[in-house]
Amino acid sequence: MSTVWPLPKVTYTPLNMTTETRPVALLTSETAWTNFGSLLNLPLVVQAEPTSNDRDLLDYLADHLPSQTGVIYVLGQGIPLTAGKIVANKNRLPLVVVPTAISSDEIFEPHVTLPAEGLMHRLEVGPASEVIIDWSVIEAAPSYERASGIVDVVAIVTALLDWRYAAKLNRNTPEQQFSQWGAGVAAGLATQAIKSAKEIGEGKIEALRTLVDLLMMSVQLANQLGHDRHEEGTEHYLAFSMGNQGAKFDHAEAVGPGILFASALHGQDPSALRDALVMSGVRLDQLRFGDVRLAINDLPNFCNNNNLPFGIGHEIDPFAEQVAKALDKAGLVEQTPAAWQAAPTIVEPAAPTSDTTPLAPPSMG
Repeated sequence: MSTVWPLPKVTYTPLNMTTETRPVALLTSETAWTNFGSLLNLPLVVQAEPTSNDRDLLDYLADHLPSQTGVIYVLGQGIPLTAGKIVANKNRLPLVVVPTAISSDEIFEPHVTLPAEGLMHRLEVGPASEVIIDWSVIEAAPSYERASGIVDVVAIVTALLDWRYAAKLNRNTPEQQFSQWGAGVAAGLATQAIKSAKEIGEGKIEALRTLVDLLMMSVQLANQLGHDRHEEGTEHYLAFSMGNQGAKFDHAEAVGPGILFASALHGQDPSALRDALVMSGVRLDQLRFGDVRLAINDLPNFCNNNNLPFGIGHEIDPFAEQVAKALDKAGLVEQTPAAWQAAPTIVEPAAPTSDTTPLAPPSMG
């Protein structure tokens, strides 16, 4: 049996105009609560600010939820969002998410991923009931965080390269065979994200709304396909491997450089992708080279141990010249932050083909 999950209901409204009558359990962070808690008028029963996605802690929160709770709210994203999804699912309660930045597609996804002993455990928990977006809250986020979720749309470029690469080698599972129509839809989303990068980085509401729509469309495509091959490949695997090594980083600040690295591994010029990410506000100079090196050393092993969908990261030789050149092209070497500043030039992905051969993913250079 397979399930096609829906997207959450999305409401655009000022937080101080939100009315809630159900008893609320709130999951948030200290920063989010300090900055925006006063805008929410909620009948709180209990509040928690988890700082770890340790499964035992999340299960404890779920198992000790007060029985009078009628709805779970999440203010923020990241660990509180993961906790909120698990607590809501285990207690069969609706979940309302109030993001403080558009920092990833997780606010729309029907699953969570938890690391444990070198392995990644994906849990289907269903989507949130509602996502409430207050543009004044989003605008208040730091410019590098406000729209950093664009990485999850731009990552389509390298994820498609991986998906097609796996198709050529007959390494896709029967459930994840290359879909020409799916790849074509995905390529269009990446194209629009790249076109909108400058205005997204400038914080224009219309462009931020476009980013939200693109993230929702990408998640819905994953829901329809039954997998997320079109949006997740080696660029994400590198971030997962870093997390497995214990590195600390923000999602976009790891996936962004991962996009450049994966693009270069596939023989592409990542310059246009770098320009789009920089213009959108994503910081590409925050990773420690030592963390990257350790993650790459273990990348094939990590991908295979976790049975991740096949991509170029599964079979690289971490010490080969191919990898050294890709690191150099991606800027993932010990150098000054100024090296990331490139003149903005946008090259659009190629339009989908209409024949029956696997769709060539967008070429960025």
